[in-house]
Amino acid sequence: MSTAVSIDSRTHDGTEPAAEHLPGSVGAAIESGVLPDRVWVYSNYHCNLRRAYCLTESAPRSKRRIIGPEHMVAIAEQAAALGFRAVGVTGGEPFMRRDMVAVVTAMAEHLPVTVLTNGTLFGGDRLDMLDPLLGKRVRFQISLDSPDAVSNDEMRGPLNYAKVVEAVPRMVQRGHTVRIATTIEEGQMTPDDRSRLCAMHRGWGITDDDHLVRPIITSGRAEDTGMGVRFERDQLPAELTIADHGAFWSPFGPTIHNGRTDTHLLITRTTLPLEVPAQALLGLVEGRPPGADASIGIR
Repeated sequence: MSTAVSIDSRTHDGTEPAAEHLPGSVGAAIESGVLPDRVWVYSNYHCNLRRAYCLTESAPRSKRRIIGPEHMVAIAEQAAALGFRAVGVTGGEPFMRRDMVAVVTAMAEHLPVTVLTNGTLFGGDRLDMLDPLLGKRVRFQISLDSPDAVSNDEMRGPLNYAKVVEAVPRMVQRGHTVRIATTIEEGQMTPDDRSRLCAMHRGWGITDDDHLVRPIITSGRAEDTGMGVRFERDQLPAELTIADHGAFWSPFGPTIHNGRTDTHLLITRTTLPLEVPAQALLGLVEGRPPGADASIGIR
């Protein structure tokens, strides 16, 4: 695969990224736990759903913004060379792209891949499209916010619940690795709700270790609805995140509000070579005052 390189190496304030770290220091920082070991990639911004709290205001008619397939594979390849241990793919809905299975297959040659998906495009015979990923280093993280269809679909969109509960057990039966992610407002889920939701995923063969419960972040559409938790940069894990318009501190960085892309967590406009934003991120992390570690529990 060829490597596409951005010619703009400036950060969002017009300065050049710090270059005081020698090659290899990113790997050492990952090994020591100074940097998280995963890189995130925003494959696209359009989606077949319109979630009430979507970070990127994604919807069926959203602008088609993507990272090209060769660029995505190069990110995985270079991340592996730098010492990262995993890559995550998010959107939008990644499987709105017809090339996504082939792209993820190629990325998995370099690093294990987690794909965040709403799981609603795998009904009936359409599940067959995932067969090439069987046996690969690929797992799926699928959202389900409530054990009740009405509550879930109020947040995620019509028929979301029915499609997810139909697709997930079939995916597990075929041999795919699936995690469940539940995104909720503080106090929204009762102990009984959580117990019933856990009983569902356990019945599908998904363990509690593969069920994530996390807060809504006040960004994107959640800004307009008043939902979620507000955050400062250093409350978020510093997970290098690549979007079509630059590299960011966190997957909660390249968000959209009122049609405009947020840049408050932008690190560099350069995305490849990946060492440029990785070194810039490391410089920012090492420059934090003592005790300024992530405090919002998000995985």
